[in-house]
Amino acid sequence: MLLRSGLLGWPVSVLVASLLLTLAGRSGQRAHAAEPLDVWPALAPGETTRSLGEAMAARPEEQPPVTRMVGITRPTLSIHLADRPSGAAAIILPGGGFSKVVPDKEGSEAARWLNRHGVTAFVLSYRTTDDPKANGWAKPLQDAQRALAMIRHRAADWNLDPKRLGIVAFSAGGQVGARLLCDGGQITYDRIDEIDDVSHRPDFAVLVYPWNIYDAQRDGLVAGVVVPHDCPPTFLVHTHDDRSSSLGAVLFYAGLKRHGIPAALHVFGNGGHGYGLRPVDGSLIATWPDLASHWLGSVGVLAK
Repeated sequence: MLLRSGLLGWPVSVLVASLLLTLAGRSGQRAHAAEPLDVWPALAPGETTRSLGEAMAARPEEQPPVTRMVGITRPTLSIHLADRPSGAAAIILPGGGFSKVVPDKEGSEAARWLNRHGVTAFVLSYRTTDDPKANGWAKPLQDAQRALAMIRHRAADWNLDPKRLGIVAFSAGGQVGARLLCDGGQITYDRIDEIDDVSHRPDFAVLVYPWNIYDAQRDGLVAGVVVPHDCPPTFLVHTHDDRSSSLGAVLFYAGLKRHGIPAALHVFGNGGHGYGLRPVDGSLIATWPDLASHWLGSVGVLAK
């Protein structure tokens, strides 16, 4: 039975429910649905358009569905705030082979894992390319460098510790992450403003099945990836049956070990590629987030 009519003839119960939903929605927006941040103040380097991209048709066999964005020329960061923030933060670099970006399976799902541990997360939708074989990593690397410097520059806006800002990077994003760790702190674009004077060096890194960082012809890491003596602590995970060879992760870990840098490497026997944080039948690969959480605590990223 409806209550007596209120303003404009609407039932009071409807008006009250509408008000509560509006207030709840506004509160949720403050906590979890802030507007995406632009990485660049205007056009990104070398671009002539500013497109957020478009989603490819979903693959019916994938449940939950997986989003694949193409045609991105305007990179953005989506903000995922932890309910009980510790001051630590991470920028998530999804995969997609440089022609696509996967913002959920290798983005927001990882953000929820980080949020549970008090880590504020920023998912980077970096620029994509129509020709990923032609240095497809170059523009995403610029976007990642700028994004890290911007978050560190604005750390006070989210009550973050600028010395506890890292990356969690998947697949092609993992290659970008590896290149970023090895870039010597030098930006690969022309300086724009004071943000570019801020360090973009991560304080920690989690590289999840980093894609194609092994060069079979030279039997070593790809050109441009040489583990530096001051590389931040790094956690790596891969699978033995991944066509993007785990040798890349193994050699990167060997470089960390030689320099005495805190690190961990987990190569699972099976699980393939592109699983994100989701389980794979017959594999223990879904345990990697627990292993990574333990390691992040051991290197001082997570609150005690």
